Amino acid sequence: MIAQLPLALRWPRRQRFEHFHAGGNAAALAAVQMLAREPGAAWVYLHGPAGSGRSHLLMAACQAAAAAGRRVQYLPLATLGDGAAVLRGAAGSELLALDDLGVIAGNRGAEHALFDLYNRTRAEGSAMLFAADTMPTRLGLELPDLRSRLGACAQFALKLPDDGERRAVLKAQAAARGIELDDSVLDWLFTRYARDLGALLDLLDKLDVASLAAQRRITIPFLRGFLREEGAESG
Repeated sequence: MIAQLPLALRWPRRQRFEHFHAGGNAAALAAVQMLAREPGAAWVYLHGPAGSGRSHLLMAACQAAAAAGRRVQYLPLATLGDGAAVLRGAAGSELLALDDLGVIAGNRGAEHALFDLYNRTRAEGSAMLFAADTMPTRLGLELPDLRSRLGACAQFALKLPDDGERRAVLKAQAAARGIELDDSVLDWLFTRYARDLGALLDLLDKLDVASLAAQRRITIPFLRGFLREEGAESG
């Protein structure tokens, strides 16, 4: 049986609903929040590119459900090895979140295990939440009945935040820390660093600590030196 994560302290601090920038994904956020908080809510299937917030929403749902006293499991299938064994061993949760669903496509043992898990979870009155990089019909699943089951979920295509949204979030998060980020600093950063919002917010955490330790503002020279030391500058 896969170990559950019962303690809120074991979840990533930022992977909560209040830290999710909805932007064009407000409907998906509302559906996942309802699923996390209301037994009997519609099951949800999220799909979108890397950086669109799939894993964030799954972990946020688990954290919210756990805080409400529900038993939860989050299974990142891409990192757990034998998909069939993992899915056969998943049990006992009131909310089960399956991430990176595409990795089991074409694995008939894993597909059958997920089909059985889906039916068992439905019969028990529990809930499931799914995430993948594409919709069920394009996932490459060989089991028609599994495609049909997943297709019956409420489906949401997650959109990446644009540069304007990323800038707004970074400025707001920086301001909450008492940091002023000039537009020139953001211009420089966006041409030389990953634009994934999660990576940018992680970088902001590090810059906050480094600038306080050095007693310096976050300027382009400071940022250039920091990224060079981190080996993170790409150009």
